[in-house]
Amino acid sequence: MSKFRKKDKGGLPAISTASLPDIVFMLLFFFMVATVMRDSSLMVENQMPNADQVEKLKKDRTIFIFAGKPSSQYKQFGQEPRIQFNDAFITVEDVQSSVSQGIVEMNEELQSKVVIGLKVDKNTNAGLVSDIKQELRKANALKVMYISNNQKVE
Repeated sequence: MSKFRKKDKGGLPAISTASLPDIVFMLLFFFMVATVMRDSSLMVENQMPNADQVEKLKKDRTIFIFAGKPSSQYKQFGQEPRIQFNDAFITVEDVQSSVSQGIVEMNEELQSKVVIGLKVDKNTNAGLVSDIKQELRKANALKVMYISNNQKVE
């Protein structure tokens, strides 16, 4: 009888998992840095008109208002052009209060420099745009820009 037993030499050594947490955290940080967060999802059709003279502004002082027919996944809202602010449909009467609320939520130093960006579908009638502009005047949001494609019209 021996006190010592011989080990089985046929088994494979265990896989080291010591570096696994490092790899997981590297992937986590990569996706956190590389991912772009969306402000709001588009609920209206938005084929913007073409323009030959455009200027780019910083997005930190811009509030966007979308106008157009509801997209295919929002057909239950009808075929008439609608106004979208953030992630909700609003009426013309709600434009003033929504914009005022959006301005209040901005940084104090940017509140006086706020610009309203109108992303209006090219097939939307001008009456709706005029109504939106009237409500923006009531909200004292006088700096308005129209968003368009950067292509020359031929």
